[in-house]
Amino acid sequence: MCINSLQTNLYDLLSQGKNKEIQDREVILFPNAFALIKIIVFFLTLINKIFIKILFIYKQECISVKKYTYSAKQSDNRNKWCIINANGAVLGRLATLIASRLRGKHNPLFTPHVDVGDSVVVINADKIALTGKKLEKKCYYRHSGYMGGLKTITARKLLEKRPEDLLRFAVKGMLPKNRLGNKLFNKLKVYAGEKHPHEAQQPEILTL
Repeated sequence: MCINSLQTNLYDLLSQGKNKEIQDREVILFPNAFALIKIIVFFLTLINKIFIKILFIYKQECISVKKYTYSAKQSDNRNKWCIINANGAVLGRLATLIASRLRGKHNPLFTPHVDVGDSVVVINADKIALTGKKLEKKCYYRHSGYMGGLKTITARKLLEKRPEDLLRFAVKGMLPKNRLGNKLFNKLKVYAGEKHPHEAQQPEILTL
């Protein structure tokens, strides 16, 4: 009986010791687990804040890019020179091309109130074509300022006398009616023949 009681007492003592060791280990392990969880949560919140800030900055940049439109200055105009051969070209189509080039609508920096266009040289203006019966029916008018001083000339006669004016009148009607339009109109050089005095400018050849 004594031996059995001693054995039971020994087992109890051993079990109590083991429980204490387990409890000590739990006490040591649990604080480490809590600290690890806290560190993970901290890093997650930090990453979330950084991500939100980056999104906010990106949105601000997108909004600023959408709202910003560059307005060209006079110094942005390189004033290139172009040359067009009007041999067999239709008057209206040629005039629209010239007016668009003078205005600078081909330029990505196009600004309506600034001259960003090119200078245009037109040769062979005496060989311009008109469709239909416009040579006989289309008339140009001018007035002397006195009573009964209305002068009329058909497109055919104007083409024979002053072929440059036929193209000038068409282009001028497509330009703004203000000081800018006058400035752009002065950049148009029209010649009846193939010769022109603008070879020094090395004009770029434009095709219709």
